[in-house]
Amino acid sequence: MVVLGWFALLVSLLVQAYGLYAPKAPGPAGVPGLDKVGHLLAFAVPAALAWWLRARWLVPVLVLHALVSEPLQQLLAPGRQADLLDAVADLLGVALGVWVAATTRRRWGHDGDMGETSTRTRRQS
Repeated sequence: MVVLGWFALLVSLLVQAYGLYAPKAPGPAGVPGLDKVGHLLAFAVPAALAWWLRARWLVPVLVLHALVSEPLQQLLAPGRQADLLDAVADLLGVALGVWVAATTRRRWGHDGDMGETSTRTRRQS
């Protein structure tokens, strides 16, 4: 199950890179705010997977990437422009991903091994 988790993390990072650095913004045009949802998810999914996989060193890397991706995007994809709200959505995505991963771990006894359950016994109330 761990291998599947690492594969999912790799795929999510590749999808993130494609979405951020493609010459044209992916997705349907004309839907207000849809690109912000895409930015949020593009950072939330890898952040959650990194947390679950105990690759927590990746979370600060994602924060750094969220901060530099917009100016970098403008340099690498001339048809795209930097947007401060996209960077905010990226950062919120990292925070949301970590929160979801940490919450599910506490609530369901997830031990960080992508599907394995904790062997710790719960106290009865």
